[in-house]
Parts: sequence; structure tokens; C-alpha cells
Amino acid sequence: MATRIVMEALSPTMEEGRLVEWKKREGDPVAVGDVLAEVETDKAVMELVARASGVLLKQLVAAGTTVPVSQPVGWIGSAGETVDGGQPAAPAPAGRSEPAIAPPSSAPASVAEPKAPAAASASATPQAAGRIKASPLARRIAAERGVDLTEVSGSGPEGRVIKRDVESRSPASAGPARPVRSAVRAGDQSAYQDVPLTQIRKTIAKRLAQSIGPIPTFYLTTNVDMERVAEAREALNAAAGDQGKVSFNDIVLKATATALVQHPACNAWWQDDHIRIWREVHLGMAVAVEDGLITPVIRHAESRSLREISALSRDLAARARERKLKPEEYTGSTFSVSNLGMFDIEHFTAVINPPEAGILAIGSMTPVPVVHEGEVTIRRRMRMTMSCDHRVIDGATGAQFLKTLRLLLENPLALVW
Repeated sequence: MATRIVMEALSPTMEEGRLVEWKKREGDPVAVGDVLAEVETDKAVMELVARASGVLLKQLVAAGTTVPVSQPVGWIGSAGETVDGGQPAAPAPAGRSEPAIAPPSSAPASVAEPKAPAAASASATPQAAGRIKASPLARRIAAERGVDLTEVSGSGPEGRVIKRDVESRSPASAGPARPVRSAVRAGDQSAYQDVPLTQIRKTIAKRLAQSIGPIPTFYLTTNVDMERVAEAREALNAAAGDQGKVSFNDIVLKATATALVQHPACNAWWQDDHIRIWREVHLGMAVAVEDGLITPVIRHAESRSLREISALSRDLAARARERKLKPEEYTGSTFSVSNLGMFDIEHFTAVINPPEAGILAIGSMTPVPVVHEGEVTIRRRMRMTMSCDHRVIDGATGAQFLKTLRLLLENPLALVW
């Protein structure tokens, strides 16, 4: 009997997924555990795995289609078996589930009506879509730039085409570019272009609506002397050699985790009928990715050394940009830090990520004239602004936390004891 393949919840926050690419074609043999398709969730690109053996009888949706969780996307069965004309079976009664696939990542959009088999092959590289090894990001860039992946040599594992392979293609060899973000395309007479929302952009919009409206937010800003931090960082990196450099952001993360231990009321969640104060610091760090933002989590940051935090932050940020984080690596943060200093932004306010009660916005480090020890001199200063949920954090509570954080950064030796 045929087994229905459904779109499964591949992350805790996933409500729908975009089927990026089918890895099996209709008629291909399938074994339990085989990768059937790649799915884009709200945070990452994951693999949809077969839960039954047989033959892929039918693809109910084409690549690029967004499908709600639990909706059917295909059928697995015996060769020659029919599946009601390709139409999905009636929904299973309450209490029963018939998953045929294991969860990978998220996706955007609306569910298309099942179409004829030809629809399933609609992709940038119809014939080779199931055979060319390429990362989801590389496929997306190729589609945007009009690059034929069959003509690209892969430099990734086992010849897999990755981002740099596609980006290295010259415009002449890549064919006409197909921008997705421009307002008006060349030769297009319309006054605008509608760009479909990605899953990550949908999630950001939803989370912002949950935060800005209901949460009574206030902001606290302080100015930090960063001269000693800069000197300490130079000394640490000189001693480290090739073993990995420490960034200013790593030092801010370490100091934040240390300060939260001293001020646990800021390391808290709003839970509607109670406040949850965490004894552990799971620190979220905002990372800009294609089409949005994701916040990987450094778990147990309060007990990690500066070098551990540095190594973890680099690894998490790199995999976040490649959309390779696991759900447990971007959920469960107790407090977050967002740093735009590298973009020369002196000051900004960040949006709280519910249920967290606070988030720290870090600006650029700028040389400014200040009075230091009775004399006017040039020193490097940095502005920090904390967004606070007033239901959890009072003004004095947030101010005391920022005072401790400022003292730690102005006396960085305290961070290495």
C-alpha cells in the first residue's frame, strides 16, 4: 500500500516549508532513510528523508513550492501502484499521523494544486536537478544569475558545487543575470517587482509583530571606554599566534555572560503567568544571513573561557550563513547581543526576541576627545543600548546590569580570572 510523504516540522518554529529541490525522481527506487528532497525552513535548509521503501510514485508539488506542515508532497509505493490519480488521500483521523519523511529545513510560500508530472521538473536545471551535487545556496545564486550548474566545476566535497564556484563564474559565461531584489528589471516596463517572501523573512516579520506591539519596551544607553579592551585584545592575539584570534565581539559576549550571572533578573523570560529566571546563560548572537537574520546560541556561556566563546562564535556564525544550523543551535537563548559596530553604526536599538526580557545593541568603537585623568585626550569609546521588557526588568535593574558590564569592559583583566 502506498505511503504518503508529508511536509514535516523540521524545526520547533516551522509552520511551512519550501521544497527547494527533489533528490529523487518519479520512478526512482527509495529505501528508508534516503534523502527525497531538500526543504528550506525558517532557519536552515534541511533534508526530507524517506520513512518507507519502494518507488517514488508521485511528486505532488514542484520544486520551489511552499507547503504547510503535515500537508502531502508525494507518494511512495510499489512499482505500478496507482495513487488515486495523484491526488492526496483524505486527511488521517485525529490522533493518527502518517509521516513518510523525516524533518530537515524550512521553506516559504503557498501550496500549489497538484499538477501533471511535467510540473515537478520545473527548475533551473530540469534534466540534471536530481544528479548535480550542489549546495542549496549555490543553487539559489545560480538561479538568480542564470548560471547553468551543468557547466560549473564543483570544489566542495565529492565535487559538490558550492557558493564560491557559482560566484566565480564571470557574467559573460554565466548568461543573463536574473536579479531578485531590484525594484525594476532591465527591459521591464512595470513600475515595480513583487519578490516572494522567504521562510526566514516571514519568521522575522512574525517575531517582530510579536515583540514590538505587545512588549512594553524601554531603552538604556551607556558609553564605554574601550582602550583597555583594545590593548588586552592586541596582547592576547599576539600571544595566540595562529591558534585563533579574539574579536571585540567575543570580548563583549564574554563580558555580557559574566554580567548576567551577577544580575540574573536580566537573564529571564516572560512567561505570561510567571517570570522564569535562568541560572544558566545561553547567549544568542545576532548574525546577518542572506534574506534576514538568525541568532545562534552559545550555550552555558557563563562557564566558557574567552577562547571557547571565540571559537564557538566563529563556528556558529559560519554555519548560520550556510544555513546549516541544527534547531537546538538557534533556539533557547536567555539573552541576546546584536553588534553592528563592524558596519560603522554608532548607535541603534535592537528588537527583543520573545520570550527573552532583554537584548544588547553594540555600536562601533570610535576615537573621540574625552577628559581622562584631568586632561583632554583621544580615547576609543563604544555605545551600548539595552532594550528591556518592562514587565520583567525595571529601570534600576537594567541600569545596574549595564554598570557592571561597563566596568568589566573597562577592566578586562576581570574576564580572564
